[in-house]
Amino acid sequence: MIKYTLKAILPHLSNPIFAHISEVADALHYPCYVIGGYVRDIFLERPSKDIDVVVVGSGIEIAKALSKKLGKGASLAVFKNFGTAQVKWHGQEVEFVGARKESYQCDSRKPIVEDGTLEDDQNRRDFTINALALSLNKASFGELLDPFNGMKDMEDGIIRTPLDPDTTFSDDPLRMMRCVRFATQLNFWIDDVTFASLDRNKERLEIISKERIADELNKIMATPTPSKGWVELDRAGLLTFVCPELIALQGVDTRNGKSHKDNFYHTLEVLDNLAANSENLWLRWSALFHDIGKPVTKRWDNKAGWTFHNHNFVGEKMIPKIFSRMKLPMNDKMKYVQKMVSLHMRPIVIASDKVTDSAVRRLLFEAGDDIDDLMTLCEADITSKNNERKKRFLQNFQIVRRKLVELEEKDRVRNFQPPINGEEIMKIFGLKPCSEIGSLKSSIKDAILDGVIPNEHDAALKYLLKKGANMGLVRKDK
Repeated sequence: MIKYTLKAILPHLSNPIFAHISEVADALHYPCYVIGGYVRDIFLERPSKDIDVVVVGSGIEIAKALSKKLGKGASLAVFKNFGTAQVKWHGQEVEFVGARKESYQCDSRKPIVEDGTLEDDQNRRDFTINALALSLNKASFGELLDPFNGMKDMEDGIIRTPLDPDTTFSDDPLRMMRCVRFATQLNFWIDDVTFASLDRNKERLEIISKERIADELNKIMATPTPSKGWVELDRAGLLTFVCPELIALQGVDTRNGKSHKDNFYHTLEVLDNLAANSENLWLRWSALFHDIGKPVTKRWDNKAGWTFHNHNFVGEKMIPKIFSRMKLPMNDKMKYVQKMVSLHMRPIVIASDKVTDSAVRRLLFEAGDDIDDLMTLCEADITSKNNERKKRFLQNFQIVRRKLVELEEKDRVRNFQPPINGEEIMKIFGLKPCSEIGSLKSSIKDAILDGVIPNEHDAALKYLLKKGANMGLVRKDK
């Protein structure tokens, strides 16, 4: 983290856009500051693109003057209803807003806005680390204004609200999600007073749109250790409003001395394992939901103990409802997560036994182009504390991976298309559409996947004629 001195901060304000803003602000006699996340990330040495500028006066007027000064290379967008404007220049986006103070009604997170001072504007910020401001006026260029000791909170790794957290969270309950998200992204801790307020105000989350919550969740999921965010959501009582199905995974039952693992914490361990090896957001969601069907399928068996038979198939069927309620995308991304949840047991079953060519072919056929993602998920799913068992599984997974490559090169079953289609079968036997056609197609597919015949037209035709003869069909295309 960078310690504040004028000498240390000036290189971070060397982008020509700041000099141009400074000139325009001084010409219009407006105090002007870069504020919020951009300033925070300077000190935390994190990349940040979007610049927020607060003006004690008209942000729109400053933006218009800046756009005119920059000339043809700049584009200006004015949002009069919100009192904001945006200037884009050489790949840089700068958002301008007049300093304001806000008040809220209990049934909405949309504030009543009035013109205000810089102090008013900093008071309305969500967290101390986001209330930092650097002056852009020439006489005080680079001067830091930190009324809530945000620099100290960054040094200590603390998320804290500038004012009473009950007011901060009740006014805009989305800030509760942002609180957890920033703690996860920055690997900070939420201070005790602020954390207690999350629990007191959790019901207020109900007035927030699911889309805004989903956006924060995706940002949590994209972090290096997403489990931290889900643990904090649970501890703060927010998980009930976000995804109650995850709460159902919690707890350990014991009967006759036999216990099952806590599937909530197992899931989070799998999620972190996967996050260490993949940035694929939807594969991470697959990890979070891979065991979501376990509470529904949990049964006690006097011989086997606790069982979760078919939890992968039950979980697959649960995904559309969960995605719909959480306002996650109901498109190919949802179907991808369904597929991963449905298939996540297959490589484990194969790796538990002798790794046969037939089983690997069928896995490759069903997973298609997502096979590598599926294997990454399954490897992340091995969380056994028995090191020998874990080592054996991972070694078997490597055998599965090698066989996947070998069999794909040999048999081309990834995204498999049968070498003989239904139309050709109808022509060969002089058939009209009927159940026999589907039966013959399935027989050819099974023969190829089981290694009975190669994935070639001539071999498939010879097999087809033999199967057809057994069904009493006669070749009629000759």
